[in-house]
Amino acid sequence: MSHRSIATKTGDDGTTSLLYGQRVAKTHPQIEAVGALDELNVALGAAKCAAADQTIKALLEGVQRNLVALMGEVSCAETDLPRWQGANFAKLDASALSELETRITVLEAGGLKFDGWATPGANPAAIAFDTARVTARRAERRLLTLPAHGRTPRPLLGAYLNRLSDLLWLLARAAEQPV
Repeated sequence: MSHRSIATKTGDDGTTSLLYGQRVAKTHPQIEAVGALDELNVALGAAKCAAADQTIKALLEGVQRNLVALMGEVSCAETDLPRWQGANFAKLDASALSELETRITVLEAGGLKFDGWATPGANPAAIAFDTARVTARRAERRLLTLPAHGRTPRPLLGAYLNRLSDLLWLLARAAEQPV
């Protein structure tokens, strides 16, 4: 059994690969967007660890799977999109956005109490959700820069990140509520 090292050394020159092997600078806007999505995935993992409710943990795990699909799409060069569309990769679809919207509706109907602008840090779970929220906003901003650089993501991707940050804000406020 051969062992393949994570250290390929191919990035020592400051470049990395997009999904189908096209080399770009590590500072390329697509790589910035994928990196921000990766940071979001890690922040969601921290929020999942901090969440007490198993339903929330399962929700966040599903969101993490959706982010992997989103990252795959974003890491594909515009010219390789037909190849990606025909490949057997997981793809973000409208049902993922609908699930977030349903969760938002349920949380809002629960009578959360908050006054004015939130001051994060009430407890570890709330700060984990708020950290994930601001990371989602950064990922959304990075995604929105791509059209100026020749890569136009589907509108669903931006809507998903926007709704995710809304959901994370609500989860943070819910975590602050007295038990």
